[in-house]
Amino acid sequence: MKLKITLLPGDGIGPEVVAEAVRVLDFIASKYNHTFEYKERLMGGCSIDQYGSSLTDETLADCQSADAVLLGAVGGPKWDNPAAKDRPERGLLALRKGLGVFANLRPVKVHPALMEWSPLKPEKLQGVDILVVRELTGGLYFGFPKGRDLKDGRERAVDTLEYYDYEIRRVMELAFKLAKGRKKKVTSVDKANVLETSRLWRQIATQVGKENPDVELDHMLVDTASMRLITGPAWMDVVVTENMFGDILTDEASVLAGSMGMLPSASLGASGVGLYEPIHGSAPDIAGKGIANPTGTILSTAMMLRHSFNLEAEAAAIEKAVEQTITDGARTADIGGKLSTRQMADEIIKRI
Repeated sequence: MKLKITLLPGDGIGPEVVAEAVRVLDFIASKYNHTFEYKERLMGGCSIDQYGSSLTDETLADCQSADAVLLGAVGGPKWDNPAAKDRPERGLLALRKGLGVFANLRPVKVHPALMEWSPLKPEKLQGVDILVVRELTGGLYFGFPKGRDLKDGRERAVDTLEYYDYEIRRVMELAFKLAKGRKKKVTSVDKANVLETSRLWRQIATQVGKENPDVELDHMLVDTASMRLITGPAWMDVVVTENMFGDILTDEASVLAGSMGMLPSASLGASGVGLYEPIHGSAPDIAGKGIANPTGTILSTAMMLRHSFNLEAEAAAIEKAVEQTITDGARTADIGGKLSTRQMADEIIKRI
């Protein structure tokens, strides 16, 4: 099988972790007789420096013509100017919009050997296996009007929280579909006691729930969900929520696993081109030191193999190798070890 993958290493530690994920993909290609064809492009701060744009039309076109896209990380202090016309994060939003990926999947599974690296007590982490489904192309990040102006002699800033019914329905239907392959439980998170968009969200969640009677549905306010993630996360299975709530809750959930470096993500949509990336940022403080944890990026390639290429055996082989590597005590500094980025990837490859 010949598959085209566009690589967007990005900024900070992005190039380091993407390079190791590619080594894993190459090993999978050799072992299972596939061919992965890569095309590497700039995106984020490095693209601003080179082209004056965080995402060029040419790079977006390469991503749209690929079978999947693997992203490292974008951003850093160099480009962290709120007044700038273009910022690395703007390129990420434009990429998601351009690919039509409307659902971000973030699995949070706690490895028994890493419980000590979470700030939560081990008994609270037993059995934690959550899949957060975050709506990705609507809400505050994309609504209009947006911007700043002067009104009545005062500077004013405006962001618009907007959702259409079809945007909510499609992500809700995906959440229920995924739940059927798990524990058949969906928790829909909103702020329906305050926000009109959340009342629409809850209405449509209820409709989709009635269409899927074999899946249990409950509704939860986002403030309650943020508390329950810490006080008792094991009860959660599939959690579906809107864009900003999902952004915040998944970063909160990352502490359950002990390190953001452990967690992958997949962004899926109708176009068929999936976007895969670790949930961590560019970590400029450790960039270039060769100590970043590549596990989240490597696990993102497993999600790519599963969701974009329908290669379940290959995806499972990577995931099992990661689990065994952690069990055997091979770790990077963020989870209590001394391995370099490359050495960590070597250990995972040895166990595939």
